[in-house]
Amino acid sequence: MEGTLGSRLAALDARRFVGRARELRVVDRLLTDDPPAAVVFVHGPGGIGKSTLLREAARRGALAGFDVRTIDGREAASEPSGLTRALDGLAGTARPLVAIDSYELISAVGASLRRTILPALPASTRVLVAGRRPPEAGWFEDGWEALTLPLALGPLDDADARALLHRHGIGDERRTAALLRWAGGLPLALAMGADATLAAGALELRALDDDRALAGALLQRLAGDELGGADREVLAVAAIAPAVDARLLAAALPGIDADHAETWLRGLSFAASAGARVRIHERVAAALHAELRARDADRERELRRRVADHLHDRAATGQPGLTAELISLIDDPAMRWGFALEIGDRYRIDRVRTGDADAAAAALDAADASWWPGVRRFFDEAPERVLVARDAQGALAGFAITATPASAPAWAGDDVVLGRWLAHARERAPDGNALLWRNTFDLTGAQESPVVGLLNTAGIQLSGLPNVQLLYGHADPADAEAQELSRALGAVVVPELEVRDGSRVVECHLIDHGQGGILAATRALLYRDLGLPAPPARTTEEVAAATVREALRAFHDPLALAASPLAQGATVEARAASVRGLLREAVAAAFGDSDDERLLRATLERGYLDGAGGHARAALALNVSRTTYFRRLAEASERLARYVVARRG
Repeated sequence: MEGTLGSRLAALDARRFVGRARELRVVDRLLTDDPPAAVVFVHGPGGIGKSTLLREAARRGALAGFDVRTIDGREAASEPSGLTRALDGLAGTARPLVAIDSYELISAVGASLRRTILPALPASTRVLVAGRRPPEAGWFEDGWEALTLPLALGPLDDADARALLHRHGIGDERRTAALLRWAGGLPLALAMGADATLAAGALELRALDDDRALAGALLQRLAGDELGGADREVLAVAAIAPAVDARLLAAALPGIDADHAETWLRGLSFAASAGARVRIHERVAAALHAELRARDADRERELRRRVADHLHDRAATGQPGLTAELISLIDDPAMRWGFALEIGDRYRIDRVRTGDADAAAAALDAADASWWPGVRRFFDEAPERVLVARDAQGALAGFAITATPASAPAWAGDDVVLGRWLAHARERAPDGNALLWRNTFDLTGAQESPVVGLLNTAGIQLSGLPNVQLLYGHADPADAEAQELSRALGAVVVPELEVRDGSRVVECHLIDHGQGGILAATRALLYRDLGLPAPPARTTEEVAAATVREALRAFHDPLALAASPLAQGATVEARAASVRGLLREAVAAAFGDSDDERLLRATLERGYLDGAGGHARAALALNVSRTTYFRRLAEASERLARYVVARRG
């Protein structure tokens, strides 16, 4: 017999399964006679492969002689009696295996599942649960903690992702490398991207992002029911910005309860913490961004401008690490190639380790090259000036050599490349505000590689310069992408700084960002990208006032306060305390005694200074509407900023 369509689908599903060796070891142990747990709770965001893993586990369970019963939360009745019916008959079997998918949709009956339904099954029962969120507290109470093993599911590594693409018909290296970068290890995105690419007959990553049908399908699968009733404006900002917090949300969407909005975002299954901030999954963000562009291009540009202005001000007033995020808002292919925020688990920045220089020489076939000794010297004598990129296995993926006039080694003046550049930089920027890029090498050999962008971003962030003015670098005339990036950044080739490094001719591409530094230049580039006139340069008073407003919003964030230009002291604690003291004194002195003045003071105290406050509670306590509250908060913040600026001269 030829079998059924169902058996054909099952066979195809089994053939397409790849990877998950670590997770399958856990499953295999669960199916032994002496398992470490009776319940394995698989959790992870939509599209990460939970259902696929559950189906593979069910196949293995059936082969091991288990009586498999599968419950799909999308179809199961959301009351205890429905689950009881679904498991009817298992009590009399010797080896039951219960697989519950989309548990988040039936989690309301979790207590009954643990209290009555599962305990009625034989002691030999094994349970697999898959849901978007980690198991709730009940799975670790009343004895279940001894039986439950949580298993977080992450993205596929490159090897497994390649295998998945191959099984979906992607064979050539260019398409494979591009889809690896686009999907970020997400199995669903890999599969759907492969299918869309084959259907189109060509590969353009931007076309994938702008494909409304693909974006809609991805959103439905990745986010599912969580988008129902969602605040689309908040999601739009979270899709545009690399990461958000209440401060950014308040700046981009004046009048919203930003604290509540941030809390809501953190509760989404496709969101994750990014330090003190929160970001949504890259593919969800791209799909939401594409949807917004198609639906309301003017609104997308306006929100991107607001996000950019906010990041610019924060970077200029004590958080220079946000410069890379500002750059990422520019919708230019050259800029996207030249700067990468992070590449998930695929690549990371590291320090030089033993053997790196030899690995680099081998990868570049440079051991006997006339220019290699100059590079090797930095590995050996100034390793702190070498940025290293590694892949997920720790192998060397690329490196860059950078320096500032202050950080360059003493012998750098004699270096064949940096020597003349340093002399020029010290003359043009006596304050030392210059960053010199001696070399950048991508050793992966892969098309669509993000390594150069990762190294460029790290070089700026780790330079020690809060706002780079002069940037010196080299763009190989044969490297079209590097040349395009140089043009996009407004670099000028300086003939008198061209040098010969062994057999190589090294052009000097100089970028002078002006008095506003890289921050103002990047903001101007973004405005041009948005079709807007260049923003006016911020006056000293405006920058100082923005510093005060940022300190207010960060009142309960000691690290942000310690980085503020307002801070004084030697330790994080002392610096943060100095800013809090300054703001408290200013709040006490900046307002008068009239009813309106006292309300302004109370609005600031309840909205920002009260640790147990928050905007919703503050508006309620002050007995004013949300609109009135946020209007008064803005007025009071501006008054306080002017007062502090005037006092500090």
